[in-house]
Amino acid sequence: MPNNTNRKNFDKLVSKTKIYLIIIAILLILLCFYEVKFITPAVIGYILVVMYAYWTNNKRKVELSEHIKDLTLTVDTAAKSTLINSPFPLVIVETDGNIIWKSSKFIHEFANIDINTYLNNIVKEIKLEIENGSETDKKELEDLILKKIKIGDKNYKVLGEFVKTKEKNKENEYMATLYFIDETKNVELEQDYNNSKLCVGIIMIDNYEEIMQRISDEEKPGLTAQIERSLYDWANEFEGLIIKSERDTFILLMEQKYIQKLEEEKFKILDKIKEISIPGKMQSTLSIAIETDKPSNYEKYKSAQAMIDIVLGRGGDQAILRKDGKYVFFGGRTQELEKRTKVKARIVAHALEELISESQNVLIMGHTNSDIDAMGASLGVYRLAKTIGKEANIVNNTTGVGLETFFKTAKEDEEYQKAIIGKDDALQKITQDTLLVVVDTHKNTYVEVPELLEKTNKIVIIDHHRRSTDFIDNAILTFHEVYASSACELVTELIEYSENDINLTQIETEGLYAGIMMDTKNFTFKTGVRTFEAAAYLRKCGVDIIKVKKWFQSDLETYNKISEIVANAEISNENIGISVYDKQDDNNTNIICAKAADELLTISDITASFVIGNLGDKICISGRSIGDINVQIILEKLGGGGHITLAGAQVEGMTIEEVKQELIIRINEYFTEISS
Repeated sequence: MPNNTNRKNFDKLVSKTKIYLIIIAILLILLCFYEVKFITPAVIGYILVVMYAYWTNNKRKVELSEHIKDLTLTVDTAAKSTLINSPFPLVIVETDGNIIWKSSKFIHEFANIDINTYLNNIVKEIKLEIENGSETDKKELEDLILKKIKIGDKNYKVLGEFVKTKEKNKENEYMATLYFIDETKNVELEQDYNNSKLCVGIIMIDNYEEIMQRISDEEKPGLTAQIERSLYDWANEFEGLIIKSERDTFILLMEQKYIQKLEEEKFKILDKIKEISIPGKMQSTLSIAIETDKPSNYEKYKSAQAMIDIVLGRGGDQAILRKDGKYVFFGGRTQELEKRTKVKARIVAHALEELISESQNVLIMGHTNSDIDAMGASLGVYRLAKTIGKEANIVNNTTGVGLETFFKTAKEDEEYQKAIIGKDDALQKITQDTLLVVVDTHKNTYVEVPELLEKTNKIVIIDHHRRSTDFIDNAILTFHEVYASSACELVTELIEYSENDINLTQIETEGLYAGIMMDTKNFTFKTGVRTFEAAAYLRKCGVDIIKVKKWFQSDLETYNKISEIVANAEISNENIGISVYDKQDDNNTNIICAKAADELLTISDITASFVIGNLGDKICISGRSIGDINVQIILEKLGGGGHITLAGAQVEGMTIEEVKQELIIRINEYFTEISS
């Protein structure tokens, strides 16, 4: 900087001298023009002036040069002194790993640490960025290097710059000057700040109303006090605050630093509440939702409200934690207890009829790889819409378990040849005034045609699966009952409570009955009082039970494949059957795996079964249980979902053997969590 300044001053001085000489020359020329006798003296005088100016400028240039040299020497000395005595640890290193020089502060700071390992990692990162980066990237790297690294117990910000080595034998190597700035206090301060952030949660007693109805008035205050005392004692363990907002609802406030403790303990309050003795052999369960991510406390509270719906939609007796943008679930291993009311079914039925009446047309779709439950429910909603007098279509692109025979029967009816449409026709028919009814799923990634969700704001959901985090969040009406056996059971109730006189056709009645029959495994699993009531209503409508049963019969070839899968099954954890079907069988793979998983449960001592199938680009898993083991929790860790007794998953990017090993790991994790 001093060199540049002095050079500019000197250039200005020379420039001004030239101007003066030009002015003098002009004046002398004018003088000689009037008096010729002054020509000779003027020329001599001008030459003397030029010589004097030249001599003066040279003298000043020498003086200025000497001054610059002195100044440069002083600056260089100061720079070298600053470099050597830098208050920060400083090192000069080449990208080939060779350390050129390190300051005394650097040596002292990392005397007891193998710093070479850290330096090599930094150098490798820099070199990788140089090799893979463009010329612009390299230019940016030359300007500044900035890394954050933890060395020992301290956190450092690595700051510096690098230049290309000028040695001929190192044309592609760079030399970096790195400063290590201690940021430990800043990191600790930031961590303390994050730990002190407030987390907001909501706690609900799942079956409060049911418990209060079944115990005497004298027992109610004592039981309520016992539950609340357990909650308050639990909150005191992590200095939390619980505020009772309703009879069965509490607000939880706590600091974020205790979240890890709750995770490690796996929300032990869930088990503690169930240990409270209640007359009539009943258990009290909790649903807990805690939000940690949102910026404001109000947003955290609103998010916790939405999350508690997810927990309740999964059957309760669970805790959900939203941390770093991800949902983590705890608990949820017990069987769901039915607590639906006919009042809700009647209200939803009337609301659905109003929405259908106000819409231009109705589209009904289920989940991908549609099964008889999704199709039967679609048929029921279709008949409801047609009875009201609206144009309706069922969107179906794929087929899954038990649909082949059904479609053969349905397509014998001319009405259903036109009613069932594919993706392209559905996208043409949908408008903003179309009512889109989604049955047997609530996942936005699992519907038959996801694009339809973006084409209308009028969406209705009818589902019975445990709620997942990728649910359709813009539905205007939701009939989501995890205590129901099937979507067909829910749709049957809506038809039963409709204000219109709905006459189901034979195929519609049989489709609804078949959906209930399939999801309950012939009325064995997940069957409540309402399930039999729905089946009785369909029986009155004239369902042919023998015909429905024939839909589920397997041909000899399929039966042989199922028998082979069962024969090759391995036993894990004493009572879990695992088998692999490694043949690609087009659309039949899912069906065969599901039927084989069902068949495995008929073997004594097997309480849960998993069959892994090869879909080509994906690996599918069908999980079944008699209720002792929650297959949904196990397969949820592999990206799947479902119910305690019935669940499935599809895995990409892994071989069938890798999926099997991953499944065994998840099963072991499940039992570890139960025992802990």
